[in-house]
Amino acid sequence: MHGTADYNYCPHCGSKAVFVAQNGQQVLTCECGYVHYKDPKVAAGVLIKDKGNRILLMKRAHNPRKGYWSYPSGYVDFEEKVETAAIREVQEEVGVEVGIDKLIGVYSEEGNRVVLIVYEGTIIKGTPSPGEESEEVAYFELKDLPEMAFPRDLDIIGRWIQNG
Repeated sequence: MHGTADYNYCPHCGSKAVFVAQNGQQVLTCECGYVHYKDPKVAAGVLIKDKGNRILLMKRAHNPRKGYWSYPSGYVDFEEKVETAAIREVQEEVGVEVGIDKLIGVYSEEGNRVVLIVYEGTIIKGTPSPGEESEEVAYFELKDLPEMAFPRDLDIIGRWIQNG
């Protein structure tokens, strides 16, 4: 089940299901006893600096926000460890292997279904290059960042710099 779509049938047994108010939200319920809660999606991202203190960013090749810049990030797969997802996303998006150095923070916003967990990482193998999810990869001075894909990107990078 994705997003906020409404469903007419129970994903557990296939019977007709209805939305019922429960604890201030609408939840899909079925006579079989199944209750489906719309839970958030977890994403992991990695902030990577080079020796010159520049940040590695990628220009997104797909929507949402195609053509805008962001740090490597993406959804955590079912039964995948968050750190493993972060490392995988960096490999897929900027073509390098990273080690996770530390947790930068966990970010959520009211009305946004994505909970973002951001790490600081170090390249341990490879040279940054575009992957299938990026059009371009480049290092940027922290004081001269391009237009970022998501509103919270600049806030997260700013906090990272301050706590550096």
